[in-house]
Amino acid sequence: MAESFIIAIDFGTAYSGYAYNITSIEGEIDPMLKKWGKEHGLETPKTPTSILFDEHGEFMKFGYEAKTAYIKMRGEDAKKHYFFENFKMALYGRKLVRDVTIKAANGKEMTALKVFTEALRFLKEDALKTISSNVAGLEFLASDFNWVLTVPAIWDPSAKQFMREAATEAGIVTEDTEEKLIIALEPEAASVWCKKLPSDGFITPNHNRDSLDESPGTQYIVVDCGGGTIDITVHEVLEGGALKELHKASGNDLGGQTVDKKFKEFLGEIFCDGVWDEYEKNYPSEVQKMMYDFTRLKQVDEDVQITCPYNLGKLAQKKKEIEDFFKSVEGAFWNEGSIRISKEKMRFFFAESLKGITESLNEIFKKDFRIEFILLVGGYAGSQILRQHISDQFADKCKVLCPFRAQEAIVKGAVQFGKNPELVASRKSAYTYGTEIAEMFDQSKHKAEKKFLADGREMCGDVFMKLVSEGDDVSWDEIKEHTLYAVEAEQTAMSLTFFRTERQNVKYVDEWGVEEVASFEVDMPIVKGGRKREVKLQIKFGSTEITATATDMASLSKGSVKIDFMTKS
Repeated sequence: MAESFIIAIDFGTAYSGYAYNITSIEGEIDPMLKKWGKEHGLETPKTPTSILFDEHGEFMKFGYEAKTAYIKMRGEDAKKHYFFENFKMALYGRKLVRDVTIKAANGKEMTALKVFTEALRFLKEDALKTISSNVAGLEFLASDFNWVLTVPAIWDPSAKQFMREAATEAGIVTEDTEEKLIIALEPEAASVWCKKLPSDGFITPNHNRDSLDESPGTQYIVVDCGGGTIDITVHEVLEGGALKELHKASGNDLGGQTVDKKFKEFLGEIFCDGVWDEYEKNYPSEVQKMMYDFTRLKQVDEDVQITCPYNLGKLAQKKKEIEDFFKSVEGAFWNEGSIRISKEKMRFFFAESLKGITESLNEIFKKDFRIEFILLVGGYAGSQILRQHISDQFADKCKVLCPFRAQEAIVKGAVQFGKNPELVASRKSAYTYGTEIAEMFDQSKHKAEKKFLADGREMCGDVFMKLVSEGDDVSWDEIKEHTLYAVEAEQTAMSLTFFRTERQNVKYVDEWGVEEVASFEVDMPIVKGGRKREVKLQIKFGSTEITATATDMASLSKGSVKIDFMTKS
């Protein structure tokens, strides 16, 4: 199969989807995008990131089907099944362990790896089925494609690695074909796509016809407004059109679901005296339906109306007349079977999230950049309230752009990125990385307790040899080389251990804020060169993942590792 056969999966917190390219023609071909929800009278570029398992933990359904099946379930039945949504947030802001578990709607737990694996397996199989049905007479296998999986740039490296492991378990790649899976960073993928859009591809609040300037030197901010995270990257366009990251990824967990949470809290305020709590407990699938309806209401900046489900009304009326519940709250009214929420109250639901985005952007504007654009992408960018707020806050500093199909920018850009990973020419290192070495002991600069003897020589152990500093530019294909020497004349192997820290200057690997991230061994079977024997260490930092190879120059034996950021438990 042609090298340009690519499937990109945008695995979002709230919604997921995929796009693909099966042309062997080089050049600019618009990726094909799967449309979802036809059987529900919809046609959307993504499907809810919802997954349903039976009571024995066997996979049943994903997406609209999972959500619809769960919504239709009666109380006791719903309680037995494992229903997960928004589970991607389990990977945010933490260093992951392999056996981390996540809670289903019924409170029961399952390992996150299983939940993610089954979700990715479904998307993989659906993609292969869709493509095969569009190309008559051809059956495709996962191995026929290069795959791209998108992740937030602000995730810890352990979360990015977790997604690779889930993709491998799901059969997207095998351990032997790992190079056919590229992990792409969401704001980078969106940036790659939007850079190509014509001026009529953007919504601009002030309706002027702007496109993203592709001329070298242009600097802009990409704000990926997801359901879970707000992911912010700063790019500069280089000669030839590639992108350089100017500022390491920043952001927060105040995405679109923060708005949903405020709405749900407000329903709890209206239906007080335990009514809402009882409703949530007994009718979880109906609550899902209400939240699903609210997703559409979030797009507009006006008064909105949501139907009050029959069971919620029934529970409320046991306590008092429904109208009475609305007397003690501001911004909501009862309107013949519907809950009407004022435009001002809707804006209040957005306030915390918008404040978080504004603060993150203000931090970037304090730096010495020449920002010309803010580019809003992701499903949450479809909200008029969000776009207007960012425009009001920053229109005096730069232009604010949002593509018409903001939800599609990431997955379509991921296909382009899969074809040309060099489209992002360099990134900022998020950490200082180093390896542990031993050097000749010098009492004027080394701690006495670090001293040990090797072949009769006084050596200092635990020394941190810096490989790259936090904030350094690292090119996508740049390989850093270092030469290491045998400590003892007769040693037959060298152990290499890698560490990371957010500090710039570290002397020893056991200092505060330094953590081990990987280790491996390289054999050194030929001992005749004694201590002069060289091991060449090569590390690739500039890709979205870090790989290291060490070669014993005498025997040419190699050891290599994809740096393992996950702890076992």
